[in-house]
Amino acid sequence: MKAIFLIGYMGSGKSTLGKALAQRCDIRFIDLDDYIEERAGKKIREIFAEDGEAAFRDLERRMLLEVSDMDNVLVACGGGTPCFGDNMELMNSRGITVLLQTSHERLFERLKRGRHKRPLIASLTDEELDGFITEQLARRMVHYGKSAEVFDSTLLEDENQVETKCEAFIDRFNLPRKK
Repeated sequence: MKAIFLIGYMGSGKSTLGKALAQRCDIRFIDLDDYIEERAGKKIREIFAEDGEAAFRDLERRMLLEVSDMDNVLVACGGGTPCFGDNMELMNSRGITVLLQTSHERLFERLKRGRHKRPLIASLTDEELDGFITEQLARRMVHYGKSAEVFDSTLLEDENQVETKCEAFIDRFNLPRKK
C-alpha cells in the first residue's frame, strides 16, 4: 500500500486520527514532527531557535522524502509541511494526500484548550487566536487544496466520535485491519 499523508491545519486531528487508525489497522503511523525530532536529536523549537526556519524546512523535506519511500505507512504531517517547496507535489506523487478538514469553530476550541502546548499561539488572546486561524487558513488553503482527498475531522472529541471517524476512514481508503 502506498503512503497516506494526513495534512491540515494544527488542531485538525492528524495525530488523533492517525494514532487511532494505527491501533485498528495493519499500518505504521508516523508523526512527521516526532520523526524529525528523533532523527535530529532535538526538539523542533530548538531547531528553529538554533538553526532557523530554513534549516528546519530543509530537514523536514529530507525526512518527508524518507517516509514517502516507505510502504504501508500513515504519516501525520506538520500543518506547514504542505506549504513549503514542492512538498505537496512530492506527497501526491508518492502516495495519497488527505486533507483533514475541520470547522473554524472546532479548530478554535481545540487550539484554545491546547494553546499552552503550542509556542506559536501560546501567548495569543482568544480574539488574536481567532484572527490568526482565519489568516493562516486562508494562506494555507492554496496548498491544502492540492490534496487528493478531503476528510471531515470535525467530530473527534470523544472515543465514540473517534471510533466512528476511524471506521469511515478505513472503509473509504480500504485500509487493512489488524487480525
